[in-house]
Amino acid sequence: MRYRNLGHVRVSAIGLGAMPLSIEGRPDEARALATVHAALDAGVTLLDTADSYHLPGEPPGHNELLVARALATYGGDTGDVLVATKGGRGRPADGSWTVNGDPDWLKAAAETSLKRLGAEAIGLYQLHKPDPAVPFEESVGALRELADQGKIRLVGVSNTDVRQIRVAREILGDRLVSVQNRYSPAVRDSEAEQRLCAELGLGFLPWSPLGGISRSSLDGPSAIEGGGAGPLEAFHTIAREREVSPQQVCLAWLLGLSPTVIPIPGASRPRTIQDSAGAADLVLSAQERARLDDAVKSR
Repeated sequence: MRYRNLGHVRVSAIGLGAMPLSIEGRPDEARALATVHAALDAGVTLLDTADSYHLPGEPPGHNELLVARALATYGGDTGDVLVATKGGRGRPADGSWTVNGDPDWLKAAAETSLKRLGAEAIGLYQLHKPDPAVPFEESVGALRELADQGKIRLVGVSNTDVRQIRVAREILGDRLVSVQNRYSPAVRDSEAEQRLCAELGLGFLPWSPLGGISRSSLDGPSAIEGGGAGPLEAFHTIAREREVSPQQVCLAWLLGLSPTVIPIPGASRPRTIQDSAGAADLVLSAQERARLDDAVKSR
């Protein structure tokens, strides 16, 4: 496993997005715990969760509690594991995703997340999504207060644009360590944000990083089984040549964008995260990267 930095904290170059373990289609608890344990066995030290990762209408916190149980029942050392959680979204019974960036709500949500995780402080707390009804500065200010109080160690923002990242940087200074936006070979709306993170030295955590390759994980049918991946066929071709999965090639391509990129692929089976973790040690040649870059640009 290779490693990268979030602020002063060293984490694995590949993280685990734990959301699939708690939302629709989630596995039973035994398999969910086994998935987290497999990630830890593979050297993954960044676990990404959120209070809103639960079934619609359920009480918040299913995923946070699951991650806490997985760490508590793991037989090895977890001292270097960074748990990143998020606040500011909800999942009512109708299955929608709501947004609440009210400062008091965020501070209360962080307090509750801290209790669920059973930690002295939250390792990385992220604003899940800007609330258009609340000034962004006020939402970020709530996270600064939590950091000042020692309740969160590091701060991140998610689903933000360039302006918002710069505003968060002004408010938080070096306590801002990460930006989590959707990004993959098929969805590159956050290219400007990824470049800004590289410029500022902020971790860029792509969520849904495997989108467009094979329905985001080995849990789904591979696009190549259906006759190829269209413009992204190069990822599958190189995977065959290197005798690895297209997912590994995709994650290795993402890692090559910048030293600050740390993908967080989701998983709901041990073999899925084991395969994803292997991408940290897959180094693509300049020629392979050029082929992949051409494929991505052709979309």
